[in-house]
Amino acid sequence: MVDFKYLQKGIAGLANAHPLGTMSGHLGAAVAAGYFIGEDHADLSAVVTRGIESELERVLNGEEAIWFDVKKTGIQPTELFEIGPNQAAVPERIREIAAALAGNVGTLKQSGHNVIFASIAIRALGSHEQYATPWAIDGVCKLIKKFNGVSSGRGYFGKKKGWKTGSEIELSPAAESQRYKSIQEMIDLTMEELIECSGVKKQGFGGFWHLINHAAGIVELDRLGYQSLAKSALPAHQRHLQLMRTLPDLSEELGPVKSSECDPLVAEYWSEQLGRGGASLTHRVKTIYGYHILRRHVEDSAVKIKSDEAFKNLMD
Repeated sequence: MVDFKYLQKGIAGLANAHPLGTMSGHLGAAVAAGYFIGEDHADLSAVVTRGIESELERVLNGEEAIWFDVKKTGIQPTELFEIGPNQAAVPERIREIAAALAGNVGTLKQSGHNVIFASIAIRALGSHEQYATPWAIDGVCKLIKKFNGVSSGRGYFGKKKGWKTGSEIELSPAAESQRYKSIQEMIDLTMEELIECSGVKKQGFGGFWHLINHAAGIVELDRLGYQSLAKSALPAHQRHLQLMRTLPDLSEELGPVKSSECDPLVAEYWSEQLGRGGASLTHRVKTIYGYHILRRHVEDSAVKIKSDEAFKNLMD
């Protein structure tokens, strides 16, 4: 098991993030997700557990200090993980996080981070209610409400066209009219896209890291009892997928996709020379967590084999 201390640190990271902007939630979400990998995979080897904990320690120590302006705010990334005041838990208030998410879940927000952060927080506080204090719930609610005024994200279309926000991209009428019929269809299409396209070099809208974690957040909301909220999140994920499909192959400009040789849940993976730049440190952990949430719902063994292989494209 991944050490339990990372759960409380992850909750603190999410609760303390709101003064620094929406993207500072990356840090706490990654630490909590890392803990959940151990909770979801009780048979992890000691080598894998140590590997995950090592990544979480890097996050806690401020190694990925890219999510807010340290000089401008005067706050160090390590300060995000300071535990809040000793208060009586109020688990009945966890639904306030879902209510905050309901205000922005229907449209794509920064590649789905509103759903990703809220779902991790709801799971963390709901399954370990002693941490569901007024301080934690208020902080997470403030973070999720900050997504109300943000964009859908942006994609890179090469040197000539540059970056475009989601609102600048026109989808075909056929794409605009498509709607997921169910959460299972979202899962199936996300895995299909991973298999077919993760080996193509694209950049923007969070890439497959976020497409997967956005979907996983919706699946978790549904599992945790927020079925109506999860259903209302489907159009935003549909648009996320459609926007990613508009991105061109940038292999000539940016180089090919680099793939890991091993699955991250086997010991050999953690002996590889892992890249930690470009947000890989936080996103590797969150995507291991998110991918396996989706994988549980894939019944076709052939699809599982293909998706496991494609998943390595995200784990270099």
